[in-house]
Amino acid sequence: MAKQTFTTGQVLTAAQMTSLQQTAMGGGSATAKTTSYVLVAADAGTTVAMNAAGSTTITVNTGLFSAGDTVFIQNWGAGTCTITAGTATVSTHGSLALSQYEGGQLYFTSSSAAIFFDISQTTGMTNPMTTTGDTIYSSSGSTPARLGIGSTGQVLTVAGGVPSWATPASGGGMTLISEQTASGNTAINFTSISSSYKQLLLVYSGLYQSTADGAYVLRLNNSSSSVYVDQGQLIDGTSASTDYATRTCIGDDIIGFRNSSTTLYNTSSGFVIIDNYSSSTKVKTYSANARYFDNNASAKRAYIYTGFFNDTTAVTSVDIVRRSGTGTLNNLTNTSIRLYGIS
Repeated sequence: MAKQTFTTGQVLTAAQMTSLQQTAMGGGSATAKTTSYVLVAADAGTTVAMNAAGSTTITVNTGLFSAGDTVFIQNWGAGTCTITAGTATVSTHGSLALSQYEGGQLYFTSSSAAIFFDISQTTGMTNPMTTTGDTIYSSSGSTPARLGIGSTGQVLTVAGGVPSWATPASGGGMTLISEQTASGNTAINFTSISSSYKQLLLVYSGLYQSTADGAYVLRLNNSSSSVYVDQGQLIDGTSASTDYATRTCIGDDIIGFRNSSTTLYNTSSGFVIIDNYSSSTKVKTYSANARYFDNNASAKRAYIYTGFFNDTTAVTSVDIVRRSGTGTLNNLTNTSIRLYGIS
């Protein structure tokens, strides 16, 4: 019920006592408003409920209420109801903008000042999340804010004093560019290689040739000019007299996948690291480790060497092609040729 002035000996009715009790408990009958409203003195001790679909205001002016007076304000409607200081001062720790089903109490400390106790702020936090994986963080001190889920591979960081998602800086590692297998006389070509890596790494295993005359070789940009120069050592596992023999190659390939046997075949495996591959001003250097096993002669050989591709053209393809003969290049079961980019 509205604020009352009682006299000595006055007898209150049951309805008055019930209304006083409801008001004391923060309830009581509500005065429903459907448009913006300016509080009046008779609202002291009552509940003012706004029920409007659009945005509205409840204005508080000075000289209408006394220290200790209260007005309970509710918002039933879908539109936001904002408590607005007219000529009076209204302070709050929460928010003066009430969403649907929010409310609070105006408590007057004087005839010209009130404190609004926002029940929605004291009973819980509004959930700003909308999507699976969202994160909540503190914005402007105590206001909860939503950080939407980031993309795959991103990490949580801080930018401008608030959390955000960012793609991590490259810290190195290898990326598989392509994986292929040898089949018949089809050339193996790794083409359209990105220039974003620092080095290229070719790894192969289980390769063999069907006949002795099938001279398959590894080239860069499929170049057959005499621009491959390397030197290293041959380690022969069957003949002490040829151990550590110097290998010198000046010709049209980096590695030859050859077969020295007329009836059986060699199997080979190894790797090649290529530097400066993306440069258009420098020659390309490479290091190789190649191993062969000759089934016919039971020979086990390993070549360890380094060299350079004497061409300043950027490398955009790594190719295994047949240089001569009619043999085919094949691979054993579950073996492959893989090209990696090293960051």
